[in-house]
Amino acid sequence: MAKQPNKTQSGTSVQHVKQQNAQAGQQAGAAQQYGTEFAAETNAQQVKQQNQQSEAKKNQASGNQAQQ
Repeated sequence: MAKQPNKTQSGTSVQHVKQQNAQAGQQAGAAQQYGTEFAAETNAQQVKQQNQQSEAKKNQASGNQAQQ
């Protein structure tokens, strides 16, 4: 089999693979940026406090139903 320029031994287009890799890198970068931005706007302590309050209200409501 004669060697073809810009093709691997299995016949894969080198240029096509490079283009796909570049696109995948751009998409991953955008997702990572969004995740970082979202995390920066989240106050973890506040979320924990809200979760505890919600849990307490839920437990109080189920306790009231058991007494009825």
